[in-house]
Amino acid sequence: MLIADGYTKQISLKNTNGWTMAGHSQFKNIMYRKGAQDAKRSKVFSKLAREITVAAKTGQPDPEANPRLRLAIQNARAENMPKDNIERAIKKAAGGDSENYETVRYEGYGPAGVAVLVEALTDNRNRTASNVRAAFSKHGGALGETGSVAFMFDHMGEIVYSPEAGDAEAIMEAAIEAGAEDVQSDDNGHVIVCAFEDLNDVSTALQDQLGEATSVKPIWRPQTMSPVDEDKAETLMKLISVLDDDDDVQAVFANFEISDEVLQKLTAA
Repeated sequence: MLIADGYTKQISLKNTNGWTMAGHSQFKNIMYRKGAQDAKRSKVFSKLAREITVAAKTGQPDPEANPRLRLAIQNARAENMPKDNIERAIKKAAGGDSENYETVRYEGYGPAGVAVLVEALTDNRNRTASNVRAAFSKHGGALGETGSVAFMFDHMGEIVYSPEAGDAEAIMEAAIEAGAEDVQSDDNGHVIVCAFEDLNDVSTALQDQLGEATSVKPIWRPQTMSPVDEDKAETLMKLISVLDDDDDVQAVFANFEISDEVLQKLTAA
């Protein structure tokens, strides 16, 4: 639900890569301050629960027979979501009293011409579209038509492992054997990328070899990066933060690149 924050640990672990908006970057340190963590955690759990409910409702309530539900539960556990919350979200779908959510994707341009993709689960398209459009407009961007920026991204699967899962060579060997396409490793951990349609098979094969991943999810990986200078970086961060803070938004992806120097200034501000 990546994003923008911890619910979407949603990708390259290099802090300068804008497409780390699914998480694992200094982005959270920039945008969130002490005192807001409890509220943020509650929002993260709410979004995770929504994905679990939708997954259970569109497939079977058994995670062993429902890949989307299995991945949703795995990501919820990675965020330390209580077991009771997970079970309640599944029961909500089985009970038939849950809202009818639909998946919607919004596309647009942020400051400095950065391409932005927003994925949402909503029970009210008009409300969500209005909120997303307002966020773009207020922060120097513009919401575009469907397809206006998606061609700049590849729809992929992403599997993230902590450093403890193994060294770079071991992870690379496991990823190749599982059928992955790319691996990036650094001191923060390992990010394995595969074809979107292979996500379930690759993640299952890796789990057999490496154990449970930190997160497993679809992502939009930019084909090229767009450098952003200091003047535009703060506004761009605010845009992504506002989008992520919307209850309906599950993940935010962008193709920006910010230098370590500018990132440090924003962190210290």
